[in-house]
Amino acid sequence: MKYALGKKIGMTQIFTEEGTQVPVTVVAVEPQVVVQRKTKEVDGYDAIQVATGSVKEKRVNKPVKGHYDKAGVAYKKYLREFPLAEGEDYNVGDELKVDVFEAGDRVDVVGTSKGKGTAGLIKRHNFGRGRETHGSKFHRMPGGMGAASYPGRVFKGHRMAGRMGNERVTVQNLEVIRVDADNNFLLIKGAIPGPKNGLVRVRATVKNSK
Repeated sequence: MKYALGKKIGMTQIFTEEGTQVPVTVVAVEPQVVVQRKTKEVDGYDAIQVATGSVKEKRVNKPVKGHYDKAGVAYKKYLREFPLAEGEDYNVGDELKVDVFEAGDRVDVVGTSKGKGTAGLIKRHNFGRGRETHGSKFHRMPGGMGAASYPGRVFKGHRMAGRMGNERVTVQNLEVIRVDADNNFLLIKGAIPGPKNGLVRVRATVKNSK
């Protein structure tokens, strides 16, 4: 498996040798270090903890400092965990860079979507709206929410107005268009979740490429 923690820079476009325009998202992947190796014997599962991003020492609390000191690595801003596939072996202190990926690789990108605040049914769930004609009192309202006379209540999970966005989102099976190892950039075809400068996880896809 291939893993990386990156920061979403934004979207742009590039052109292939045939002149085809390709929309891409630029992800900055700074060198990152393995802080902890978890095993089935000790922890019940195989995984690695990876840290990246510079941070001032005063911004790190004592428990996290102890975690980094035990690993013997410098303090980092972000600490995330990736599951390991069978046969993979990483050790504490190993450095991961953007060149673990190659052009043509298929990846899954995990990020936190933009928060939209409280939103109504039309914006949140793409409901249709009522008439705009004179006398209509039904414009952007939700309409009936119950189930007629029986069972006489609103079912759990019913689509209603509420908080929109700010959720973990995974986009699967995206293509890596280009790897810029000199500038630590990863160019991924299409859009990925999250705002600019948002933290994203990039990993080898769990689906077969089409």
